[in-house]
Amino acid sequence: MATVAQINGVVLNEFDNTPIANVNIAVVEHSSGTSTSVEGRFELAVTSFPTIISISALGYEPQTLEFDKPNTELVIYLTPSRISIEEIVVAATRWWQRSSEVPTKITSITMPQITFHSPQTSADLLATSGQVFIQKSQQGGGSPMIRGFATNRLLYSVDGIRMNTAIFRAGNIQNVINIDPFTIEKTEVAFGPGSVLYGSDAIGGVMSFQTITPNITHSDSLQVSGKLVSRFSSANNERTGHFDLNLGWEKFGSVTSFTYWDFDHLRQGSHGPDDYVKDYYVVRQNGQDVVVTQEDYLEQIPTAYTQINLMQKIRYQPVEDWDFQYGLQYSETSKYGRYDRHNRVSNDNTARYAEWDYGPQLWLMNNIQISHSAPTILYDEMITRLAYQKFEESRIDRALNSDTRSIYAEMVDAYSINLDFNKKTSKRNKVFYGAEYVYNDVTSTGEEENITTGITETGPSRYPQASWQSIGIFVQDEFKLTEKATVNAGIRYNKYLIDSRFDTTFYPFPFTEAHLNNGSVTGSLGTVFRPSKSLLINASIGTGFRAPNVDDIGKVFDSEPGSVVVPNPDLKAEYAYNAELGVANVFNDVIKAEITGFYTLLNNALVRRDYELNGATTMEYAGVTSTVQAIQNAAVASVYGLQASFNIVLPSNFNFTTDLNFQKGEEEMDDGTKSASRHAAPFFGVSRLGYKVDDLQIIFYVDFQGEKSFEDLSVDEQSKDEIYAKDENGNNYSPAWATMNLKTFYEITDQISISAGLENIADVRYRPYSSGISGAGRNFFISLRTNI
Repeated sequence: MATVAQINGVVLNEFDNTPIANVNIAVVEHSSGTSTSVEGRFELAVTSFPTIISISALGYEPQTLEFDKPNTELVIYLTPSRISIEEIVVAATRWWQRSSEVPTKITSITMPQITFHSPQTSADLLATSGQVFIQKSQQGGGSPMIRGFATNRLLYSVDGIRMNTAIFRAGNIQNVINIDPFTIEKTEVAFGPGSVLYGSDAIGGVMSFQTITPNITHSDSLQVSGKLVSRFSSANNERTGHFDLNLGWEKFGSVTSFTYWDFDHLRQGSHGPDDYVKDYYVVRQNGQDVVVTQEDYLEQIPTAYTQINLMQKIRYQPVEDWDFQYGLQYSETSKYGRYDRHNRVSNDNTARYAEWDYGPQLWLMNNIQISHSAPTILYDEMITRLAYQKFEESRIDRALNSDTRSIYAEMVDAYSINLDFNKKTSKRNKVFYGAEYVYNDVTSTGEEENITTGITETGPSRYPQASWQSIGIFVQDEFKLTEKATVNAGIRYNKYLIDSRFDTTFYPFPFTEAHLNNGSVTGSLGTVFRPSKSLLINASIGTGFRAPNVDDIGKVFDSEPGSVVVPNPDLKAEYAYNAELGVANVFNDVIKAEITGFYTLLNNALVRRDYELNGATTMEYAGVTSTVQAIQNAAVASVYGLQASFNIVLPSNFNFTTDLNFQKGEEEMDDGTKSASRHAAPFFGVSRLGYKVDDLQIIFYVDFQGEKSFEDLSVDEQSKDEIYAKDENGNNYSPAWATMNLKTFYEITDQISISAGLENIADVRYRPYSSGISGAGRNFFISLRTNI
């Protein structure tokens, strides 16, 4: 049949007017159709009028529309489904893919969810999933824990670019706060090892952040869109402002974004353990350190900080199958106090530190992305990503009544190139393959400043001067055995190299250089079985690895009072072996239940253990005789657990959801005994009762965490008086807690919406496990959003 006309249009999310990709648009009479682009646009040829088209997308309610006019330009709004067994995800293969074809668990946080929850930081954004536990040592922080792993055993990806650097440490890290939650289109968390696709560090999971993509109009007219957001919260007197502007032409698109945060000291709750209260802080007056008693003993001083984020993205699409994008992202914080260190006391029970701050934390990323979508001999789709990132961080500390301020500064220049391809080799088979090269250049300096005389001298650095390289190739195959069963298999080879040079001026190391040159092979195998439209079963086994980095082999720091970690150049990669089984089922379109069990064995684990330096087991560090320790391949660790989610559609526009997480971890000690794993969080989750009608949405929810007893703390954690409460025997432990919270979202007009809520209604004084700072007390927040 000859084409008589064409229907052009765009498909948008009814909730926030954002474009929806991969929507199926079909002519009902002829079973022909197309799908929407990344900008939500489509072009559909029709042969007769009137005509009926169907619109369907994973996670949205389907529509059927009739048209009787040719050459129609449409704007179609889809309503998110209240229950769906699958969605479109990227983290599993680095390409758009149905979650029902992925053999491992993936959870997503979409833009409508981000808009509703209005998180302060990207760490808080991850916490809204109910499946990622967030640890904080200070307000300017947020270190995710996933399935018993954390820090450098988890991988961050921003727009497909690896964010982990050679100085990501085993201790808690706060780099995630550099990612601006106002610019996130979607966040995905892929649970379990992801080393086949992402290389080193992806042992516990991968957190993939996708930022706003510039829209292209495919027309001669300029399209302008964007938003203005302001936010205030009472617990820390937050003042946040954000704007982004999207300009779209026929072949060009541009997004400009700016965000500013200003947080005062964080106030904790009134009702809870007294052990969490520090009612003093240190100031410098007339050349002396003075311990000042706080007027408000619930205020956690010092925790205030500010932050700015900038983003500029440019897009050019000369023809339909080629797409060029450039992105610039910049983030910088003010300096901020590490609150748990300010809680440490000396033997006379007075403040140990007059200062312990992180200096400004800076992140800069430039990246170029080139995409080609057209069938060729080698690929159907290709993406090349080139990136340069710059990271700066520093630590500043000074003991009480000391004239010497120690300043440790680190800078990492990170270069990377990723080549990703996919090719459909047959009706049932699709291959994903690619290569990656990463180069990190690490510069580390140390200074000792006399605050009385102003004289600054060179001091010991935290790290050696070093370079870290990673070279990897991978292939992953997806084969449909039947319409109901899919098998996935993948393999990766990765080469990693370290060259480091040590300064022995301040520490008597028995070496001046360290070099590593090694390789790792990882693989995965999984299957997805869909017996019916409402039931999905997935199973997988896989391996992951973490190559030693510069932090592992070369760091010098005080891990805890009386202990100092020194370099160890004789390290090898650690390997994880994982098994997972999951079931998801929808009952009568009103109940969705999902449960996943997992087990991970970590062999050759890189852990901190007692060590000898030049035959000595102790050394002088910062004026204290300290036990010498080093990172070593000295343990076998295991983690197992369950993740469960339930979603129930209730009458009268109500719904109930809950996410529950249980994990248990053990780590082998030098003497053969077992210790609890440090990063296996206690039982935690969130339960939500929601109501949605027209433009109003309300959620009452409870966040909760189970107890972590003294016996269940890792050996390293049991002595940390500054972060834990005391049980009836005077031992450290992490008490159970729960907070009640209420949030609302109301769309006043198509352009103006408001979010508001009351968090921690009962004003509970609580501290998430392993955190050095308490959570916010009763907090009122309000956020006003204006769409341009």
